[in-house]
Amino acid sequence: MTSALDALDIIIASYNTSDDLASCLQSLVDHPPVRPHHIWVVDNASRDDSIEMVRRRYPAVRLLPLDHNAGFAAANNRAIRQGSAPLVVLLNPDTLVPDGALDTLIGRLDATGAVAAGPRLVDDAGHPELSWGSMLTPLGETRQIWRRRHPDRWTTTERMVDWVSGACLLVRRDAAVAAGLLDERYFMYEEDVDFCAAIRAQGGRVLFTPAAQIVHRRGRSFAAGGRAPSALYDRSHVAFYQKHAPRWVPLLRAWLSLRGRPVRDTPPER
Repeated sequence: MTSALDALDIIIASYNTSDDLASCLQSLVDHPPVRPHHIWVVDNASRDDSIEMVRRRYPAVRLLPLDHNAGFAAANNRAIRQGSAPLVVLLNPDTLVPDGALDTLIGRLDATGAVAAGPRLVDDAGHPELSWGSMLTPLGETRQIWRRRHPDRWTTTERMVDWVSGACLLVRRDAAVAAGLLDERYFMYEEDVDFCAAIRAQGGRVLFTPAAQIVHRRGRSFAAGGRAPSALYDRSHVAFYQKHAPRWVPLLRAWLSLRGRPVRDTPPER
């Protein structure tokens, strides 16, 4: 268990991302948050040298090796349950944490009274990613498509939002527990939107703030894992609508089938 003095658990769920994971961990070593913290790596049965690399180069990291690829939600939940710090950061292995970024993110969470927060995400060249949005509905998704055309315009202002990206998501532990943690029916994709919806359903507010900035090398983990992201996304997309807006599911299924992407209800291969 984490020491009672720890203020922050940093959780990284990883699958076959040894090089990116090493870079992410090194950025945390080079730019550690001021608050007492522990770093957790949950390995989803990687076939590369991720586990050996962490043990060899970062012995202080709390490593949780799984015996199968449980997916993003289940892996993060495993570490959340084992930790005890009042603040939790979910962090992708394909991220880099600059100096002061996590401290700033925590500061804005405290200052605004939010219970979850996400930073501005940028790629290696500094181009922003639209890492927040409205609740998933047909109208909300149409708005998101339009916003993605102008990410600079929509990532420069702090605001309360419906969801922030799970690539870097800060949450108060008590709010995460009250929300039931991440829904493990999602193998990958939409679990962050669903999680934020559960947080808001408990009365919590979700903050997007450009005051903190994290580098997100988006998509690199998919290449390492050898998976087709579109199939995983479509499955989670349908699952989200089944849970939150079931009347739209037949239309969504029909639209995906017309695009040659029919979604079966079987779980993904692990």
